[in-house]
Amino acid sequence: MLSRITAFLYGVVCYLFFFASFLYAIGFIGNFAVPKSIDSGPQVPFILALVINASLLGLFAVQHSVMARQWFKTAWTRIVPAPVERSTYVLLSSLALLLLFWKWQPMGGVIWNVENAYGRLALQAIYASGWLIVLISTFLINHFDLFGLRQVWLYLSGRPYTPLKFRTPGLYRVVRHPLYVGWLLVFWSAPAMSSAHLVFAIATTVYILIAIQFEERDLVRLHGEYAEYRRRVPMILPIGSSMRRESAEVPGRPAPEMET
Repeated sequence: MLSRITAFLYGVVCYLFFFASFLYAIGFIGNFAVPKSIDSGPQVPFILALVINASLLGLFAVQHSVMARQWFKTAWTRIVPAPVERSTYVLLSSLALLLLFWKWQPMGGVIWNVENAYGRLALQAIYASGWLIVLISTFLINHFDLFGLRQVWLYLSGRPYTPLKFRTPGLYRVVRHPLYVGWLLVFWSAPAMSSAHLVFAIATTVYILIAIQFEERDLVRLHGEYAEYRRRVPMILPIGSSMRRESAEVPGRPAPEMET
C-alpha cells in the first residue's frame, strides 16, 4: 500500500517535471532562451531527420492519447495505485516531451519569413497569447486535478477522490476546446517557419483533431450533458457560437457545464 506522504511527494515531483517541460516548450517552439530549440543544432540528412522527428512525435502522441483513455486507466490502476495514476500519466507525458526536445532534428529550409517588424511583433503576440490561453484553460477546468495534484492531496488528507462536475466556465462557453485553440496558436504563429517547424505544426494539428474525437467519445459516456453541449458549442473556431447558444436556450433548462 502506497503511503500517503510518498504519494503526495511523488505527485509533486511529477508536477515539477510537467512544469519544467512546459517552460522549456515555450523556448523550444519559439526558438529562444533554451540550449536547443526546434531549429537549432547540427543537421543530419533530411530524410533521416524526418524519420526521427516523426518517430518522436508518434511516440508522444501514442503515449499521450492511449494512457488518457478510460479502458487503459481501468487496466493501469491494477498496477499503479489510483491516487497516483494521473501523476504517473503526467510524468510519462513530460518525459516523452523532454525526449522530443532532446532528440529533435532541425531540417533546414524556410517556408516563410516575415521581415516586417510589425508583422513579426503581431505573430509573437499571438504566440504569447496562445500560451496564455493554454494556461488559463487548465485553470478553468481545474489545473490541479488535470495534473494530478488534487488526487494526491485528497489522498494525503484521507479524503476520497470525487470526480469533477460538468461545467463550461469562461472560454468553454465559446468553444469546446479552448486548450487546443491555444496550442494551435502556439504551433502556427511563427515569424519564421522552417521545414522542421512546419512538420511539427502539421503533425500536432492532425493529432489534436484526432484526439478530440476520442476525447469527446469518452466525455459523452461520462457526462450525459456533453452531447447537448457538443451540439450547440463549436469545437475549435467560435463561428456561430452565439447563434447556437441562443437557439439552444430553452426556458427551465439550464445550460450544461463541463469540467474534464
